Amino acid sequence: MFIGHYGVSYAAKAVNKQIPLWLLFIAVQLVDVAWAILVPLGIEKLRIVPGITATNPLDLYYMPYTHSLVGAALWSLLAYGAYRLWAGQGNARPHRAALIVALAVFSHWLLDLIVHRPDLPLYDDQYKLGLGLWNYPAPALLLEIALLAGGMWLYLRATRGQGFGARYGMPLLGAVMLATQAIVFFGPPPPNAPALAATALIGYLGFAAAAHWLEKKRR
Repeated sequence: MFIGHYGVSYAAKAVNKQIPLWLLFIAVQLVDVAWAILVPLGIEKLRIVPGITATNPLDLYYMPYTHSLVGAALWSLLAYGAYRLWAGQGNARPHRAALIVALAVFSHWLLDLIVHRPDLPLYDDQYKLGLGLWNYPAPALLLEIALLAGGMWLYLRATRGQGFGARYGMPLLGAVMLATQAIVFFGPPPPNAPALAATALIGYLGFAAAAHWLEKKRR
């Protein structure tokens, strides 16, 4: 799962407008951001194996700190506490907002469960799960698009803006995301694990920065 995660960001923003959209972009990808840092350090591991799934050449054989169920729950708790400390003073309902951020973080594991092959451990590196939708390119891509489009529709309904950027900026960002997803699914495999991790991290931060800039045009 890649662009589908951002649908959760848009939906969460529609529910609570006090949470910055860029922060929700980071929240839904937080475990992947951590993964992209841990892989080059050799703490979590992967292999590039073309054909291991129909859409994805990644053998994610060791990622207990980010993509286990226990790990995802701990990252969610960390996000809850960090948001309470960061925004609690200026937020009328800090517990509710922090809970939404934590749920956005945890949603990553739940959506990954649908698409991954059985490489998501329950804890440590044990009892790996995954329903394997990545082996079915058309349904996998349609799910990504449906999640992103549905969340963005909720966001656009809940906000207003004037001018070309305000009206079409977010849909254009969605189109860029869709093009990126198509490259991930149908483009050449990455050359190696560190290059993949660096590219992913740049993408996550770049999308968050774009969301921050475009959000300022809508209210």
